[in-house]
Amino acid sequence: MGENNYAKELDVAVRVVHMACSLCQRVQEGLVSSTSNDHVMSKDDDSLVTVADWSVQAIVSWMLSESLSNQKVSIVAEEDVQTLSKSDSVGLLTAVVNTVNECLAEAPKYGLQSPKKALGTSQILEAISQCNSTGGRKGRHWVLDPVDGTLGFVRGDQYAVALALIEEGKIVIGVLGCPNYPRKKEWLSHHHSSQTMPKMSDTSETWEKGCVMYAQRGSGEAWMQPLIHGNKKHTWSNSAQRVQVSSIDDPALATFCEPVERANTNHSFSAGVAHSMGFKKQPLRVHSMVKYAAIARGDAEIFMKFAQSGYKEKIWDHAAGVIIVEEAGGVVTDAGGHPLDFSRGLYLEGLDRGIVACSGTILHEKLIGAVYASWDSSNL
Repeated sequence: MGENNYAKELDVAVRVVHMACSLCQRVQEGLVSSTSNDHVMSKDDDSLVTVADWSVQAIVSWMLSESLSNQKVSIVAEEDVQTLSKSDSVGLLTAVVNTVNECLAEAPKYGLQSPKKALGTSQILEAISQCNSTGGRKGRHWVLDPVDGTLGFVRGDQYAVALALIEEGKIVIGVLGCPNYPRKKEWLSHHHSSQTMPKMSDTSETWEKGCVMYAQRGSGEAWMQPLIHGNKKHTWSNSAQRVQVSSIDDPALATFCEPVERANTNHSFSAGVAHSMGFKKQPLRVHSMVKYAAIARGDAEIFMKFAQSGYKEKIWDHAAGVIIVEEAGGVVTDAGGHPLDFSRGLYLEGLDRGIVACSGTILHEKLIGAVYASWDSSNL
């Protein structure tokens, strides 16, 4: 596979995710500062969904179709348009339409083209409903999680915008926008980190939080750009820094990440594995795919997730993070040490017990061993 096969797709994807992060920040500021709950509704599976979810899905769908107009764009995404089309969602739909158009008007700042005129409600609903692909092993599919970590989003904490491209069942591009990712990793572990992180002023040349990470399969490189703040036009070429995984391979010095909510992982089993590995540090509990970003950037060495039995991992919760960690030098497998299979549709089918991501092979081998040892002695 040629190195520049995906240059255009990667370029568009990075710019679109920057736009999506800016949209999310705007919605999040409104959400955190207002006490009204109008913007948050419950999804069938009890996770929260916001105006941001649908708005991001609309702009990503619209922008990919416009920018890659020579391709048939197939998108697998989390939100379905049914809820938004219901008559009782009028207020929500109006908020989405306004948010989308505000964001699209700023496209030139990101080197993309705005629509000639504001999009109407039906065009926006159509863009959202076009994200109806079910993936699989044939052809090209974009995979989008518009707001990953909705609880983190609603609390003003960590969340991510994740976009990946899968071709013939393999991830070839991953872009992960982490709007609240702190410049200093010590701030990651603060709950409600928005209260403890210094606010960034537009004039400041250093950035305090927020980045977009991206990687292309086979390049052996992963990159990070600071988010665009204020009205500065972005100088794309010189803002990217290469990121690499940590070189720590001693478990006593390693930091491990796991999901915040108990519903998403078995904390006690992870604790057993951590104990048998000889970890000394407290686990870093972080919302969303930001955990993959922490591994890729070298801020943590291990991420483990052991979902309740019966829970099926969805491809959009992992695709972008997996390729970024791998290209940054890390290893991601299931708990039996097998590669994750993104070619089986919406879910990671055939997953052995859980998902583990490590900064390198030495820790990975120890971790897989510890999982087997702890598994036998636990009643998961």
